[in-house]
Amino acid sequence: MGTVKMFDLSGKVAVVVGGNSGIGKGIAEGLAEAGANIVVSARRLNLCQEVCSEIEKLGVKTLPLKCDVTNTDEVNNLIETAIKEFGKIDIFAYSAGVGEAAKTVVEMSDEDWDRTLNIMLRGAFLCSRAVAREMIKQNAGKIIYVASMFSIVAFPRGSAYCVSKGGLAQLARVLALELARYNIQVNTISPGYVYTPINQEFFSIETNRERAIKNIPLRRIANIDEIKGIAIYLASPASSFMTGSNIIIDGGQSIW
Repeated sequence: MGTVKMFDLSGKVAVVVGGNSGIGKGIAEGLAEAGANIVVSARRLNLCQEVCSEIEKLGVKTLPLKCDVTNTDEVNNLIETAIKEFGKIDIFAYSAGVGEAAKTVVEMSDEDWDRTLNIMLRGAFLCSRAVAREMIKQNAGKIIYVASMFSIVAFPRGSAYCVSKGGLAQLARVLALELARYNIQVNTISPGYVYTPINQEFFSIETNRERAIKNIPLRRIANIDEIKGIAIYLASPASSFMTGSNIIIDGGQSIW
C-alpha cells in the first residue's frame, strides 16, 4: 500500500459523537475530507444537521442523529441506526464535552461533579460498549477518544474535568487490551489549548489569552484544523500497529 493510500478513508463509515461543534466537528470534517461517510451525533439535532449539510459538499454521505450519551437506550439506538443506514461502523470518535464551573473540590456540588463525569466519561463508556460489540462482529475497527492535556497534568479548580479526561485515557488503554484480539485499535488524542466556540469568549480577553500562551513553548493557541491530521492518522491503516496510546497535542505545554 502506498503512503498516501494508507490515509485514504474512502468507503469507511465514521460515527463522531460531539461532532456538531468544536474539535468534534473538525474531526468529522477531517475524516470526510479523507473520504469517510460520516454520522454526526449530539444532543442538538439541528446543529448536527447543519454540520452534515456542510460535510456533504465534500461528496460523502452523512447522517445526523440526536443522542444523549448519558442515556443507554439512546446510545444503543445511535449505534443500531448507524449500522442500519450504512451496514457497518469502521471508525468511532468520542468528543462529547461540557463546560465546567471553576470550583475547588470543597466548593463543588454533587450535581457539578456528576454532570461532567456523566457526559465526558460515562457517555464514553456507554458508547464504547455499544460500538465495540459491533466492531467485534466485524473483526476490525478504530476507536478514538478526545481527552485533553489535562489527562496527564492537573490544574486547580478543575477536578471533575481532569478526572474525566484522565479516565478517558485509561479507558482507552483497557479497551485496547480487551479488543486487540479483534483487530480493533483504541487511542486517545489529548489537545492542549485550542480555539473552539466553547472558549471563544474566554480567549477573547487579552489577559486570559496571554496567561495561557506564556505557558506554551510554541507561544500560541492551536486551531481546530491542527487536530484533523492526527485524527485521520488514528482512523486510517497508517496506525494499524498503534493502540492504547495517548497523543498529546499541546504546543509543548506539558513538558515544562
